[in-house]
Amino acid sequence: MRLGTLLPRAVLIALAWILATAAFTLAADKTNIIGQQPATTATGPAAPPNLTVPDVSGQAFVFAKGLLEDAGFAWHVSGSVHGYAGNQVVGQSPAAGTKVVDTGAPTVVVTLVKGRYGEQGVPQDTSSYRGTAIKLANKPAAPAAHPAAKAKPPAAKAKPPVAKAKPAVKKRKPARKPVAPVKRPPAFHVPGARKEPLDEISLPARAEKLAAWIATKPKRNGANVHFWLYQHAWIVTGANFGWWHGAQALETLITVDQRAERLWGIGNRSESVARAALAHVRREAR
Repeated sequence: MRLGTLLPRAVLIALAWILATAAFTLAADKTNIIGQQPATTATGPAAPPNLTVPDVSGQAFVFAKGLLEDAGFAWHVSGSVHGYAGNQVVGQSPAAGTKVVDTGAPTVVVTLVKGRYGEQGVPQDTSSYRGTAIKLANKPAAPAAHPAAKAKPPAAKAKPPVAKAKPAVKKRKPARKPVAPVKRPPAFHVPGARKEPLDEISLPARAEKLAAWIATKPKRNGANVHFWLYQHAWIVTGANFGWWHGAQALETLITVDQRAERLWGIGNRSESVARAALAHVRREAR
């Protein structure tokens, strides 16, 4: 009877020992199979690219802010003269040609003087997007000195060169004659005014594109208004400078301003500016 009582207890102890041994063996096999994980090497972040500050000194403000934005910069007007399209840039910080780190939209500060055509339209003293701080690009570090190169063993005697057959001379195709750019004679001359840039579309083409653009923008928002005012200032300023077919562009621009007034509830003041510029251009072109 005592043996019968102890037998179940012995069976339980044997089962527990077998299970513990199996678990230990499985853990060891898993460690051997997986092995140690390779250590990952952390790489530092790539250095941001550098930007070069463009030269906008002497430019009309409407052109200066366009040059800065195209180069990846924000801008801010400093001083008592505000950012009207026809005002002129007399100073900038940092200076032209300065290398700065691309921190997103580095902010260039410009100083203006009043232009000859008066202050018309709505001034803009800060770019429509938020600018970032100026951070000057670091100077390149001096290259590390390389250890002296080991002396190379004497070269084997060179074999006499074998004369190679001369390649056949290909006949050159006659060069195409360059296409002369379309001339844009000015309507009148303004002393000291910027000449019309021929790498930009003409004023009538710009006005037509603006008219087609505003027809697809029924909603008024900050981005749409900024684009319209920028193009408006470009056309008005170029026409006042006597650029090619400025009167034609201003006539189209007036219809754009009337469309903006119907769609967005603004444009009456800009239409008045365009009409005054049109009257000035027609007088000067006689």
